[in-house]
Amino acid sequence: MIVPWQDIAPETLDNLIKEFVLREGTDYGAVEASLQNKIDQIKQQLKSGDAVVVFSELHESVDIQLKHKFSF
Repeated sequence: MIVPWQDIAPETLDNLIKEFVLREGTDYGAVEASLQNKIDQIKQQLKSGDAVVVFSELHESVDIQLKHKFSF
């Protein structure tokens, strides 16, 4: 189930994004980006709709999925 990121408390959203960035080890190119820069990039992807927050009822967990990887 997709959870609107706007409905998540700002501090909780920041923690969710931080956990996602640290876990995913996302590739940000040749120059290493700061943690805050990575968090800002994911926030922008959420705002633009390129990423979504997903709640798994089966696993009782919340995750961020890039929209192109998430099948609707």
